[in-house]
Amino acid sequence: MSDFPIDNPFLESLGVRLTQWRDGYAELLMPIDASKLNRQGVLQGGAIATLLDAAAGYAGIFAASGAPARHAFTLSLTTNYLDKGLGESVTAKGFLERAGRSIFFSRGEAWVDGKLLIASAQGTFKYSRTT
Repeated sequence: MSDFPIDNPFLESLGVRLTQWRDGYAELLMPIDASKLNRQGVLQGGAIATLLDAAAGYAGIFAASGAPARHAFTLSLTTNYLDKGLGESVTAKGFLERAGRSIFFSRGEAWVDGKLLIASAQGTFKYSRTT
C-alpha cells in the first residue's frame, strides 16, 4: 500500500508518513532516531505531541478523491504521556469523534512499534476557509 501525500513540510522534515487515511481516521508513522530523542535517550515529548496533533487533525479533514482538499488548525490539544518512547518507530492513530460545521473533535493514540501505547490526546480543531 502506498502512502498518502502529507503536504506538510514540517512533518516531512521529521520523516513522518501518512500511511492510512479515510473518513474519520488517520494513521501517521514516524521513525525514532537520535534527532528525536531527549537528554534521557527517549522520544522527546514534543515529537509525540506533534504526531498526535497531526493524526487527530488529519482524521477530521479527509476528503474523497477528486474533492477539494480540506484544512484545519488546532484550537486545543491535551496530551497524556503513559510510557517511554523506546523503539524503532512511533505510530499515531487519529479518530474523529464529532464534526460540526466549523469545529471538530478528535482523539489520538501513539504506539511504539505497534505494541506499546505511550501517549493519548484529545483535540479541538477548526476548519480553515480555503480563500
